[in-house]
Amino acid sequence: MAGLPKRRLAPLIAAGAALVAVATGGFFWWSDRQKFETTDNAFVAADKVTVAPLVDGYVAEVLVEDNQSVLPGQVLVRIDPATLKARLAQAEANAAALTAAVAQVDDKARLEQSMIAQRAAAVASADAQASLAASELTRYGSLAQSGWVSPQRAQAARTAQQQATAGVDEARAALETERRAAQSLGSARAQSVAQAEAARAAAEQTRLDLSRTEVRAPVAGVVGARAVRTGQYVRPGGALLSIVPLADAYVVANFKETQVSRLRVGQPVEIHADAFGKQVITGRVASFAPATGAEFAMIPVENAVGNFTKIAQRLPVRIAIDRNQKLAGGLRPGLSLKVKVDVTRDTGVSFAESGLAPAQVARTGAAR
Repeated sequence: MAGLPKRRLAPLIAAGAALVAVATGGFFWWSDRQKFETTDNAFVAADKVTVAPLVDGYVAEVLVEDNQSVLPGQVLVRIDPATLKARLAQAEANAAALTAAVAQVDDKARLEQSMIAQRAAAVASADAQASLAASELTRYGSLAQSGWVSPQRAQAARTAQQQATAGVDEARAALETERRAAQSLGSARAQSVAQAEAARAAAEQTRLDLSRTEVRAPVAGVVGARAVRTGQYVRPGGALLSIVPLADAYVVANFKETQVSRLRVGQPVEIHADAFGKQVITGRVASFAPATGAEFAMIPVENAVGNFTKIAQRLPVRIAIDRNQKLAGGLRPGLSLKVKVDVTRDTGVSFAESGLAPAQVARTGAAR
């Protein structure tokens, strides 16, 4: 080589340096590939909550602004309660009237019990009169046969006995009438009680609707997509705004199906966000989706066709963010990410075991 001209030596040195660089780069790429699974098809997600009213009416006050942090139970919007207040007063008055109707039926029932006792006494009195008349008839009948009294007197005794018997029947009929009246009051009371309970339930529902004129935050988070304005007429179910719980944000990384075999729950993850440059956020693999993203599409792909082309599918993997980091609170849903999973950690549930029940996973681990 010492005899080679300089013009030939330079290209050889450059080629050797390039070969060394390629070999070194290939070694580091191979080493990195053995330790990590990487994808840039990842983004930040959060279980945002759409806030909607449960009652209709005009918005009296909007108490939050866009991008404002809110706490659970904080009042976000107030709906004009005037109509519901009037409806509540009417429902309470109706409930009070029906409760009074139940008390009136109870008063009638007590009166009927007194009347039943009175009728029972009248039956006892009529029975006594009938017994006396029967005795008189027997005595005067014997005396009339002996000639001691006139036949007219015996006839009068027989008439009195018949009247006394009829009096007993009348008294018993009156007693039965009062008893049936008491039974009908029992049915009327049951109906009045049911109506009163329904009226109280209606009043309670109106009271609940009145409390719902204050629309409160169901979770802690940040207000977004605020579409409600003061004076606007809103209906139940109509979206007013959204609350994004940034403290509970997570990462969804879509790995190719050729990558997931080495992934396990609990493996550490490096997260690179385009918004934060080269700064790294750490996390861990939390779970695996039950199907590929194509299966959850509005129009699933139909593979039973003649022009089928095999394409590596992607499986969504949920990654939990470590919260003890300064940048963790800065992640916003929708941001693009690049994630790198350290697959050297071989503990936790693997992708293959993620669809099994806990008992089946335990048996699988014991078999290994």
